[in-house]
Amino acid sequence: MAKHGKTYTAVKKKVSVEKLYAIEEALQFIKDNPTAKFDETIEVALRMGVDPTKSDQAIRSTVALPNGTGKDVRVIVFATGAAAEAARAAGALEAGFEDLLAKVTGGWMDFDIVIATPDAMKEVRKLGKVLGPRGLMPNPKTGTVTDDTATAVKQFKAGRVEFRMDKNGNVMVPFGRRSFTVEALAQNFHAIYEAILAAKPASTKGIYIKRCTISSTMGPGLHIDTKESAAV
Repeated sequence: MAKHGKTYTAVKKKVSVEKLYAIEEALQFIKDNPTAKFDETIEVALRMGVDPTKSDQAIRSTVALPNGTGKDVRVIVFATGAAAEAARAAGALEAGFEDLLAKVTGGWMDFDIVIATPDAMKEVRKLGKVLGPRGLMPNPKTGTVTDDTATAVKQFKAGRVEFRMDKNGNVMVPFGRRSFTVEALAQNFHAIYEAILAAKPASTKGIYIKRCTISSTMGPGLHIDTKESAAV
């Protein structure tokens, strides 16, 4: 088990492990109790009541955060011709095809989002072993396989984030920085929470969201009252 510093330990002592916090209260606590000198990312982690081994219970989609992520999102696009030019004009870090395929195959991974046109996917799928484990493989369900590359690039750079359930049945999504206002963070949180509710697989039975926790990069987790969250 990793050892934590004095700051973390001091903040952890203030957190009630039995309490379910209202989201605004939890966010205010995080802002009032920094655990690092840098502007920490705030993340929500949800324990899902679905079977991650069943493909029909997979949870994966995207959501536009009303206040962005506070991060410069690096987007690359696999496309040719006009679609590549449009992607570059929209702010893509890189856009191309054969040269970009070779660059990623060679180990370059300095990007956050991968978009591809449908025509490019035949070759992009060959990068499955590289992109798949990092959750970066383009997928029509998340809007990352599209001919409208310009719109996709603009949306992801403006604050559209992808979420997906991992093999252990958890969904983790960053939704801003500690420097954001409580109101801005709460709006982003609710957008994610509602999107995950909307992504509920039809075959799911029983409790869908078992636990919801938020934390900063270096801070302890606070359990959120999901009934309160769903009511907003």
